[in-house]
Amino acid sequence: MKKLTVKKGAECMACLECVRACSTAFYKEFHPDYSCIKIVAKPGGAKPMTCIQCGKCMRTCEHEAITQNPKTGVYMINKKKCVGCGKCVEACPMKVLVLKEGNPASKCIACGICAKACPMEILEIVEK
Repeated sequence: MKKLTVKKGAECMACLECVRACSTAFYKEFHPDYSCIKIVAKPGGAKPMTCIQCGKCMRTCEHEAITQNPKTGVYMINKKKCVGCGKCVEACPMKVLVLKEGNPASKCIACGICAKACPMEILEIVEK
């Protein structure tokens, strides 16, 4: 399974370049709420929150708009089937699914755009 992860022992400086890259890729604008990666304050510093590809979003979707790619294992949203109800967003344990009003939901597809944008190189796409 392909996943976006944070390298062990890596420290995030909360520059938000990963957030900028993701929101710009999905919505053509920089807005932290529209990014599928979130930076949260934790004791000891900032921590990137990423999709763990658990499938809870798929199991919650009543419209069968979310499926798992058989080759990569990544859960993907079919924008044509998504009605924007937000149930997948509520179900996400990492709180990284995005629902912008008037748009279908978005989630991490392990594309690596955020990892390439990170100046600290703490993000990586791995096969698990």
